[in-house]
Amino acid sequence: MLYRLIISSFLLMSPLTACGQSPQQNQKETSQKSIAMDKPKHPLPTSEEEWRRILTPEQYRVLRQKGTEPPFSGKFYKHKETGTYVCAACGNELFPSGTKYDSGCGWPAFYDALPGAVVFQDDYSHGMYRIEVLCARCKSHLGHIFDDGPAPTGKRYCINSVAMDFKKEEDDANKSSE
Repeated sequence: MLYRLIISSFLLMSPLTACGQSPQQNQKETSQKSIAMDKPKHPLPTSEEEWRRILTPEQYRVLRQKGTEPPFSGKFYKHKETGTYVCAACGNELFPSGTKYDSGCGWPAFYDALPGAVVFQDDYSHGMYRIEVLCARCKSHLGHIFDDGPAPTGKRYCINSVAMDFKKEEDDANKSSE
């Protein structure tokens, strides 16, 4: 019985800690500064009730309640199209597709964000220290950042698929030709 309890506890915690690292690996991350975003193009919801109405239950759980999706399950984990990943809550442009890479962590990973697109916050949840990545516009939870990414930045933005939408590159080209 105790064996089953230990195994069940491990299985329940694995999605929460899969992107976890020790505090030493992220200590220098706390000094990163964010760039302020311009004023929103349209008003953002002002209450959690409004967010709950416009987001799906899974988006609300991740974006507003700081949840995470199971590893290797998200729609953008293996996604390879050219374009821009945007915040699923407010449409803020976050990551160019050229910065996405396969980190093997189970979530979409990027080595850099667009300037001013995200902000960082210390996260001490789940008995560990991490750096949380938030949308700079609406402050929704996107994922976490780690110091084990590829050049040129050495960063790994580990981001939930449900926290993002995607704008194909040709979508931008079509808009500019209108």
